Order: sequence, then C-alpha cells, then structure tokens
Amino acid sequence: MQSKTEEMAQYKYSHYLENSSDPRFDPAFPPGTEAPHSGIYKCQGCGTEVVSDAGEPLPPQSHHQHSLNQGRIAWRLVVGTA
Repeated sequence: MQSKTEEMAQYKYSHYLENSSDPRFDPAFPPGTEAPHSGIYKCQGCGTEVVSDAGEPLPPQSHHQHSLNQGRIAWRLVVGTA
C-alpha cells in the first residue's frame, strides 16, 4: 500500500512506455545484489528510487536507512529498459 507522501516514477509521454506483466518486475532484491535488469528500482519499504544497470550492484544497505515501520530495504524493478 502506497502512503500519501511516497512518490512514484513519472513520465510525460506515454508512447515511450509499455505496460507489461513480465515476471522480471515481481521479485524484490536485498541491498548490494547484482541488478538482473537495467532500469528504475524502487525501495519497497520507503519508496526511494534509483537507476541501475544490469550486472551492477543495487545500492548497499548504507545507501539509506529505514525506520522499523518501513521494514527492510528491498529493491524492485518498476521501469525496465529494453
């Protein structure tokens, strides 16, 4: 569930994006894991977004901190690049 203060990735020109049910968007990865796909990843606890290239590590645990209410840091692909 998204909080009112949480931001989402934005776009202006919808013709540049395509909706997808590809399973690559399903898993969430722990900090420092090698990104399996290039794109925008969103922290599932706090909503922080980062850009990561496939094969590069996702941000480490020290990238940002969470409160106990936000739970663990976990990165999920929200916008993938071709």
